[in-house]
Amino acid sequence: MNLNHILKFYFITDENAPDCPLLKQVKIAITAGATVIQYRHKSFLSRDLKEVEAIRELCKRHSVPLIINDNIILAKAVDADGVHLGQGDEDVAIARNIMGPDAIIGISVSTIEELEKTDFSFCNYIGTGPVFATDTKVDASTVIGLAGLRKVVERSPLPVVAIGGIDASGGDACFSHGAAGVAVISCITRAEDPLHQAKELGRICGCRPRVLKNAWNNEFKLIDKLIAGVTCSDFTLPGLKVPPGDDAALFETISNLVITTDTQKENIHFRRGWQTLEEIGQKAVEITFSDLAASYARPVSLFVNLSIPSYMSDSDLENLYSGIGRVLKKYQATLGGGNVSSSREFSIDLFAVGKGHPDIFPLRSNARPGDGLYVTGPLGLARAGLACLKNNETGYPKLIEKFKSPNARFDAAKILSEHNVACVMDVSDGLAGDAGHIALSSNISIMFEPLFFKIDPILAEFCRKYPSDPEKMILSGGEDYELMFTCCPEIFEQIKTRLPEAFQVGQCIKFSGTPIINLPADVLSFQHGKD
Repeated sequence: MNLNHILKFYFITDENAPDCPLLKQVKIAITAGATVIQYRHKSFLSRDLKEVEAIRELCKRHSVPLIINDNIILAKAVDADGVHLGQGDEDVAIARNIMGPDAIIGISVSTIEELEKTDFSFCNYIGTGPVFATDTKVDASTVIGLAGLRKVVERSPLPVVAIGGIDASGGDACFSHGAAGVAVISCITRAEDPLHQAKELGRICGCRPRVLKNAWNNEFKLIDKLIAGVTCSDFTLPGLKVPPGDDAALFETISNLVITTDTQKENIHFRRGWQTLEEIGQKAVEITFSDLAASYARPVSLFVNLSIPSYMSDSDLENLYSGIGRVLKKYQATLGGGNVSSSREFSIDLFAVGKGHPDIFPLRSNARPGDGLYVTGPLGLARAGLACLKNNETGYPKLIEKFKSPNARFDAAKILSEHNVACVMDVSDGLAGDAGHIALSSNISIMFEPLFFKIDPILAEFCRKYPSDPEKMILSGGEDYELMFTCCPEIFEQIKTRLPEAFQVGQCIKFSGTPIINLPADVLSFQHGKD
């Protein structure tokens, strides 16, 4: 979350604006480039809920955060991105507890005295003012002026949004006095030409205007668009005799048919604030195909079922399928078909068909005492990349890329199959969790060997900056999608000559009563959406 960008052009709705309903106000602000919307409606009644939901969908469709003024329960009910509270409103600690750790929580501060007595530990930003005289808020505090704004900025531990009587010319002055953003109301809602004034303010804030997108609303036209965008000339690929468009797909005979499925849910497996829809599509296919790689299978075809909320547009889904199509082309696989349906939340269900190896199908249950436990490449990087995204840390692009754009290790799988390695799985839930699956299936115990761990230099640097144990990051970090395998040490030495980045992480021994016998007590397997 880039808070400094989000706060730049902060539009607040005006329930008393003549001839300009709140939804229309928000459309104007978003068109002009607003970076965050605050829904303020002091006389809110239950009948206004539909209006808030429409505003929420409009904001989500254009990736603009929605903040609710004062009302924590309403913010939670409509799945808003945050809440803004005044000095006399509910405790910010309660807001954080209800809204969750990722919510944007703001607090109003009008004086240095209020600043000094306010606990900011649960807040993300401060709203201060009025900087200039305003008629919008009848109970506004005394004007603090630009000098007062600067004093608050200099003493504030958080980004400061200036509010009160601000227009385009005043906005420029607020930025020059240290404000991270400017909050505006009447300079837009009560202007003769609201859109012109909004665009002028957007220009001052350095925000680009937008063209509003319409929500998707025609299932059959959407399906036709998605199929056309992905398949174009791919029907010539082997395996698929009847392509998408009929009630079912017809395949040529596939020997050693291998099937795998996966589900990706928004705010559990991915967040649109962290990844583009194209990146989300790419990752969804790569990690589904990763199970095929771990099974020594070549991807043949993919089926995709989408549950789509009303705030998404046709162009959003075309971007998603652009990423899906890129990975299908990479592996010379086809789109076999799929389905779309409306839903409150966005999710992607994937079903992949593969052609298995003619002679060997690796199993979790094939590990034997005396085998070593190995991985095909560095671990812990994706977990650190996730932490970077959560903390708005941009200094480790390699780590972020590892989380956002994993690759199914078909290259490594080919080498392992050529050495008849019979126990393989991909590392999606963390080394500790996935090694436990092998131990339980094979009725053995696994002893980790941290001295053998290869710690990537960038991971080590990250762990020094954000004090953490890189070994624990390797053990508990998920979504690396390297392959973990067992074999005798002599075979590994041969594999190592072709996979130099592979390394040992443990030993397989006779079952000793517990699957993992030397795991630190505070290391748990990776939990998608919770870690």
